[in-house]
Amino acid sequence: MTHTTALARLEPLVGRWTVRPDVPGLGSAWTEFTWQDDGAYLRQYSDIDELPPTAPQAWRDNAPFPTTTLIGLDDATGEFTMLYADGRGVHRVYQMTFADGVWRMWRAAPGFHQRFTGELNPAGDTIHARWESSEDGTTWTSDFTVTYTRIDHA
Repeated sequence: MTHTTALARLEPLVGRWTVRPDVPGLGSAWTEFTWQDDGAYLRQYSDIDELPPTAPQAWRDNAPFPTTTLIGLDDATGEFTMLYADGRGVHRVYQMTFADGVWRMWRAAPGFHQRFTGELNPAGDTIHARWESSEDGTTWTSDFTVTYTRIDHA
């Protein structure tokens, strides 16, 4: 597996998407995946025009926008790593896979483990996903579900 071939597995993500968390009153944001440095990395940038006045207070207090991630490949293992940073000053490192239309991200941090699972529909225009968290990495709770809907291909 060459570096380019492995990164090409991420091609179904490339483009602009509407992101709609299943959180009453929240509305939607957008995200865009683009190749960086001649395809050496995949960059994801997400933002929101404005939080609606109906957004829950917890989201108003902790809205992460804008967010930037940079996805790279370890060519020895074929595994992806995602570096994440957001408008709150939060920085995280996630492990990631994308295979057979299933997108997974996870991190194990003391007291705050996270995992994400998204499934790309056969048409390639919708991803149904969920975020979960755990204090101990064993007992998981659902944070929220989210739907990505493709706006256009980049």
